[in-house]
Amino acid sequence: MSAIPEIPVATDSDVFITRAFDAPREVVWKFFTEPEYLAQWFGPSTVHVDEASVIVEPHVGGAWGLDMVDNETGDHYPMRARLTAVIPPEYLEGEASAETSEGTVAGVTLRIWLHDHGTKTRITLHQGPFNPEFRQATNDGWLESFLKVDAILAGGAA
Repeated sequence: MSAIPEIPVATDSDVFITRAFDAPREVVWKFFTEPEYLAQWFGPSTVHVDEASVIVEPHVGGAWGLDMVDNETGDHYPMRARLTAVIPPEYLEGEASAETSEGTVAGVTLRIWLHDHGTKTRITLHQGPFNPEFRQATNDGWLESFLKVDAILAGGAA
């Protein structure tokens, strides 16, 4: 088993979020690594995920991706990553790119740590580097997405 990397210092070009979910770590892990879960919550409220586009190959070198679909226009915005570290149920890392309504984002590293707190899980998400415009939109998108996870967990659907 590989060692879990230390959490790096966040810079002004990074998204850095830490927050807790009211579910055990093994459940929260599913939200990131099982397509049927990922399709339910990923993206801000203005989009939904095309379930047929979701791919998760939870191993080093595996693909992790999906298409977000604009709820008003139907435009597709793919996000793709190649996984560079997978340590279930504690750590996920990948090199990501995405198409947005404002252009392409590429060369971004996504790191997610899941910290076990018994019946709760604290995650730490570190993603970047971004230019300022993409950084804020990405941060806001993750925060909205995590509200969807909270709603799913509150409904007992996990």
